[in-house]
Order: sequence, then C-alpha cells, then structure tokens
Amino acid sequence: MKTYPVHYSPSLDLAEGELLEDFTFPWLDRPCPWTSFRAVWNDRHLGFRFEVEDDDLVLDDSSDPDQAALGSDRVELFFASSADLREPYYGAEMEPRGGVYDYEARFHRKIDGGWTFPGLEFSGEILEGGYAVEGSFSLDVLRGLGCLKELEMIAGVYRAEFSHGPDGIVQNWISWVDPKVAKPDFHVPSSFGKFLFTGR
Repeated sequence: MKTYPVHYSPSLDLAEGELLEDFTFPWLDRPCPWTSFRAVWNDRHLGFRFEVEDDDLVLDDSSDPDQAALGSDRVELFFASSADLREPYYGAEMEPRGGVYDYEARFHRKIDGGWTFPGLEFSGEILEGGYAVEGSFSLDVLRGLGCLKELEMIAGVYRAEFSHGPDGIVQNWISWVDPKVAKPDFHVPSSFGKFLFTGR
C-alpha cells in the first residue's frame, strides 16, 4: 500500500508538508495535468492543500449544490475506517468555488449523500491556469469516525478532471493510487493508500 507522510506542524503551516505530485490518469495512456497535494497535522486538525493545473475549467451551474459539485472540476479526499470498505468510509469532493459533495458510504457505492462531514472547513481559489483548494478536518471527528487510528489513516486522494468537448463535457479521473480496475472507479479498496502521521 502506498504511504504518504503527514508531518506535524503546530501552526498547521502547509509549507512544511510533504509535496505529493505522484498522480496519474489510471484509465488513460498519457500524463495527467500537474496535480499537487500537501497535508500537515497538529493537535486538533489535519490541514491540506491541493494545487492543480487546469486550462479548461468546468464549473456546473446547477442550482442543486450536490449536482453543482459533481458536475465540476474538483479534488477529492476519502477516509476509510476499514481496508475492505465494508465499514463506513467518507468522502469530500470539493470544487474551487467552495462547493462540496460529502457523504458516508460502504462498499460498493452504497452512498448516503445526505451526510455532512463534521468539522470540514475549506475554501477554493481560481488561479490563472488552474485552481487551489485548502482546508482542514477535525482530528477528533476523524477519530470518532474510526478513520484515524493511532497515527495512521487509510486515505484516497483524487481529482476529477473535466473538459469541454465537441459533444459535451468529457470526464477524466486522476488518482494518487492506481486502483488497477478496468472501469473508472475510486470506490474500491485498491484506490486507497495510507497517511502516516509523523513528527510528534
């Protein structure tokens, strides 16, 4: 299982986080656009930041908040309470205007979209040639959900990369871990890695 070290930072300074750029298009035979992720932790929070290259930003204008997030370019974090996903896992799919589709789920794709991620705070920023999403999760919440155990957490880091095509929106998918499944699907155990909390 791939691992990512989450360094301790009392001030939650994301510049002290390990830069993760190891992202691919699992279902396309070409390099993916630049995608970066950093995370740090302190006694109360897990802080994170995505920065991505995107020269064709898709932002859904649906009046339904969930649909607006699901129809947009976005970054995604999943946290699992069990390696096989038979126990609940939790997703936060965040787009750069500040919208989020968050949910509780079980394998396979038994998703409760009415669930809201307690203690999640984030903001997005549209940049020249891309966007950034930065925020934090409560460690007490992650522990209470059964995801943060000791100093380890089963986690998935993803990106939905949409573009405008001649026949509508083209949907492609970027992941830190290649799930090695035939059809695009992040909701499988093989798409997860592990966060290792270090430095305390």
